[in-house]
Amino acid sequence: MQNYYQPEIECASREEMLKIQNEKLVAQVKHVYENVKYYRDLMDEKGVTPDDIKSVDDLHKLPFLTKADLRDAYPYGLLGTDLKNCVRIQSTSGTTGKRVVAFYTQKDVDLWEDCCARAIVAAGGTNEDVCQVAYGYGLFTGGPGLNGGSHKVGCLTLPMSSGNTERQIQFMQDLHSTIICCTPSYAAYIGETLKDMGLKPDDIDLKAGIFGAEPWTEEMRRDIEKSLGIKAYDIYGLTETSGPGVSFECCEQGGMHVNEDHFIPEIINPDTGEVLPEETKGELVFTSIDKEAFPLLRYRTRDICVLSRKKCSCGRTLIRMSKPMGRSDDMLIIRGVNVFPSQIETVLLSEGYSPNYMIEVDRANNTDTLDVYVELNPEQFSDTVKAVSVKEKELAAAITQMLGIRPVVHLVSPKSITRSEGKAVRVVDKRKLHD
Repeated sequence: MQNYYQPEIECASREEMLKIQNEKLVAQVKHVYENVKYYRDLMDEKGVTPDDIKSVDDLHKLPFLTKADLRDAYPYGLLGTDLKNCVRIQSTSGTTGKRVVAFYTQKDVDLWEDCCARAIVAAGGTNEDVCQVAYGYGLFTGGPGLNGGSHKVGCLTLPMSSGNTERQIQFMQDLHSTIICCTPSYAAYIGETLKDMGLKPDDIDLKAGIFGAEPWTEEMRRDIEKSLGIKAYDIYGLTETSGPGVSFECCEQGGMHVNEDHFIPEIINPDTGEVLPEETKGELVFTSIDKEAFPLLRYRTRDICVLSRKKCSCGRTLIRMSKPMGRSDDMLIIRGVNVFPSQIETVLLSEGYSPNYMIEVDRANNTDTLDVYVELNPEQFSDTVKAVSVKEKELAAAITQMLGIRPVVHLVSPKSITRSEGKAVRVVDKRKLHD
């Protein structure tokens, strides 16, 4: 039996959803034009007025917003309401330039928590579950979002935050946690620690995990499912659009259902800005149609994915987005070749290696170098130096086949690559590519 948190929305007909979207979009454009000078100036520059936006079909007429705009407008330039109406800020975990600060009214928080509740219910969550939230709390949106969603579903909520992994596992056992929410790299680390403690997946009660905030592959999903004895679900979001819960996976796991009553997705050509048809790969753009405090219109996420309206067996009619296939700005160009870290991760896991790795890019004699450091698991580490050397060459050949360029592979001892309890840092680019 399928469970939905808000079935009237999640299973709405296309006509019903368009009616909701059209009404909200028209009102939101008017709200933004009247209350956000920064965006009004962009519209004026493009010669667009709120009267030009009569339905979703007119969305393409509006100007884009980028992360650069958010930094330029920091901190209050994109605020859509009086500060006295705001009850919360969250912020990105970005390390470059000014952080992005997002504002929330109480209504914004409620709607965001509803989105996270939909994700938890889609993963099988009910008021009889114990939901362990091991995303970071504080300014990062992961912890607060899933915490609020868990409350809305009525789960017993453990606001653990990340870190202190042995205590996580103790609480998991003592309080019989059934759902875990964290980054995929931290979930993999919990599975590793469980094994190190001499425990098996049968020694805990977890049935599902809701993982997001960083890219992860299908191979990593299977790895986590095996190490924790769970079904692993993807969740997607950005601080700029509220946080996790913009889209979520159902039991079919054929992409993430976008909460279209709050966020209208588009796919564009990242070079030209042209809107592309569904089922075409391109950059994902979101318009928040009912956020009061931080209402972003046509925000460029830089995530590369595909949108699809193919019928889903779960019964939800919400459009689905594929797992992001990399980013239009995080993409590495090495020796003229486009490289996404997720491609390397796919090879590592399919060849039976650990998901703990580090990619180092540098430049020597005007030529890019690509070094991939990969942890051996304890069984592999007992090999002779000669055997390890053979494995390095074999893995380098497999990566070359995937990327079209040859890396230098370094197989290193177990646990020698620094673990992350938040977003995993996978790439170190030492090239001086910008002044």
